[in-house]
Amino acid sequence: MKRLLLFVAGAAIAALTGVAAHADKIVISNWDGYMPADLLENFTKETGIEAELSVHATNEEIMGKLVASGGKGYDVVFVSAPFAEALGKLGLAAALDHSRIPNLANLYPEASRLAHDMGNRISVPYAWGTTGLCYRSDLIAGEPASWMDLLQPADALKGKTTMLATDRWLLGAGFLATGASINETDPGKIEAAKQLLIAAKKTLLAYDDTTFYSKLVSGEALMVQAWDGWCNYGIAENAAIKYVIPKEGSDLWVDTMVVIEGSASKDAAHAFVNYVLNADVGNWVASNILYKVPNKAAMEALDKALIEQYPNLGMSPADLIKFEAMTDVGETQKLYSRTVSEITAAQ
Repeated sequence: MKRLLLFVAGAAIAALTGVAAHADKIVISNWDGYMPADLLENFTKETGIEAELSVHATNEEIMGKLVASGGKGYDVVFVSAPFAEALGKLGLAAALDHSRIPNLANLYPEASRLAHDMGNRISVPYAWGTTGLCYRSDLIAGEPASWMDLLQPADALKGKTTMLATDRWLLGAGFLATGASINETDPGKIEAAKQLLIAAKKTLLAYDDTTFYSKLVSGEALMVQAWDGWCNYGIAENAAIKYVIPKEGSDLWVDTMVVIEGSASKDAAHAFVNYVLNADVGNWVASNILYKVPNKAAMEALDKALIEQYPNLGMSPADLIKFEAMTDVGETQKLYSRTVSEITAAQ
């Protein structure tokens, strides 16, 4: 499970010129449990800036709110890379003033060379990782090696597997299995992945984006499609649970922070982004949420015992960026959404 342990603030953050202690309250939208429970309180203590948390369940949910409001009502949002890129194209993401984010220096160089936003013009990476297979090594024969081990499972695994329901990741498994790009726009290749995934649906226990690791712990599921950090929640409860990236590869996913163009408190929003890039905050995220962070200072301070327990935390940035980064596919996203609806509705 996610362990919301107490976060103890470390060294004081660098002061940001031009940020008034009496700045208006800023509104942050993030996934639930994806940052220290007392981060906003500590941020206010450090800066004098009040902050309010709004929780979104999916990228699509917060995107819908931002588009409907013209970007009003939020100052900083946490979204995955393709959605950050889309916010930029829509004019809803503010251009970042790097002089107000000195803690950018804590990032790995690779974190500034990501395909969705080269040079961190409109977004700052918060966490990154891979998608692969999470499985019960004590209950299945051998280590899975291919996405086809999930999509065309052995008889013993039928009814014991789950897949992610989110558009990009459900289709991603089909794309990788058929040799297509994780950002595929060719309708023929999208159709091929669709047919493979419709056939795979007949072998699934469920589509599951949130409780798949607990299904592994209980033994209800034996193999699931999983984000690496979320697989770690299962490993925390049962050491027989393992994570592997199939031979066909993975996507490189990146969750980012975006300052909204419509924010009336951009200085304060920049101060918040800078605070989150503090090495202590990044170390908390990696240690407690169990996802890799692109914060070099944070990862270098990570307890080595955690990497022994959760090997995927030890993947280097150089190895991580070998995988194709997930980017915005523009108008093809409508085809993705329609295709996934057809997959999940198929009999």
